[in-house]
Amino acid sequence: TFETRGVRFLASLSIFSKISIFSCKSVSDDSHIKSNHQCMPTPLERFSHSDSVVNGTQNSKEGMVFIQGGSFEMGSDGNIKGDGEKGYVGSDEFPKHQVEINSFWMDATEVTNIQFKAFVDATGYVTTAEIAPDWEEIKKSLPPGTPRPPDSVLAPASLVFIQTDGPVLLQDYSQWWRWTIGAHWRHPFGPGSNIEGKDNYPVVHISWDDAQSYCKWAGKRLPTEAEWEYASRGGQTNQIYSWGNEHINKGISKANSWEGDFPYNNELNDGYLYTAPVKSYLPNGYGLYDMAGNVWEWCQDWYHIDYYKMIANEISNNPDGPNVSYDPDEPYIKKRVMKGGSFMCNDSYCSGYRNSMRMKSTPDSSSIHAGFRTVVDAKP
Repeated sequence: TFETRGVRFLASLSIFSKISIFSCKSVSDDSHIKSNHQCMPTPLERFSHSDSVVNGTQNSKEGMVFIQGGSFEMGSDGNIKGDGEKGYVGSDEFPKHQVEINSFWMDATEVTNIQFKAFVDATGYVTTAEIAPDWEEIKKSLPPGTPRPPDSVLAPASLVFIQTDGPVLLQDYSQWWRWTIGAHWRHPFGPGSNIEGKDNYPVVHISWDDAQSYCKWAGKRLPTEAEWEYASRGGQTNQIYSWGNEHINKGISKANSWEGDFPYNNELNDGYLYTAPVKSYLPNGYGLYDMAGNVWEWCQDWYHIDYYKMIANEISNNPDGPNVSYDPDEPYIKKRVMKGGSFMCNDSYCSGYRNSMRMKSTPDSSSIHAGFRTVVDAKP
């Protein structure tokens, strides 16, 4: 097991010296119980991003699915090997606890490039990946005495995945992550790349702050973690995945994930090396697509490693998460919850496609596998 921690930023990433790493923890064959989990390096609180987006009045339910409220057991009991899986369950997924959820509407798919473009065209919004990092903001979330990085690396940028040529140590996330100047939602791999012909792909390089601004314009909101997991389970009880218990690599392709040996050999049985168009795979029982894989999806909640333990002895009614964020590996840094996994998830590295899996990052983090979907409250 290797822990996330504040470290010197890797020279190969050409970025400032201290970052929040959310690098997925490796899985040994003899243990599936691990500590809290993260899946990409994340610059800390790097932006002072003013929000000038005017509240929207659209509130359209086009493309959304009605989710009937109810109760369910949230979290995991650690029993994830019943179908031969070698993945892990994080300690922050314990214990299972009872949750009641009101009815709501949820996007059937992740927000797409064409949907996000409509928002940008209407508002002139600039994403966090397109804004130069603000050192005065960065250092507020770093340990005292962290040295200031060179001006040359404090440039608009985001994280891009690079497939390796062969096996690498999974501890060394610098082998597949690149801090790429000029990478953002319109140029997902950096200058020279574009999203032409990809209107129906999920928008990426989206921070929590960006998602919030979109929601404000659209008259919607991000789902709570509880709403997201309830919706992902699709009406099933105590199933591992959004489709049931069959392992992700068995039977027909169920989601866009990394099949083979991460991060160098993707067998492409699901048809895609990077993101896939939305609705490329069958929906879950509620008619929701890509609740597993493709891109990580932001939730409204703060992340706290012990949140489930805090509410274990009560029935939670529409919980909206803890009041404060706490990750013991990076106690200086406030983080929000992400769910669902991405095209990079693989049992050897990241089984994020499980219903109960929890991810977290700073609200201004962006990467090539970070996106979102929205919800709307159902009227009583």
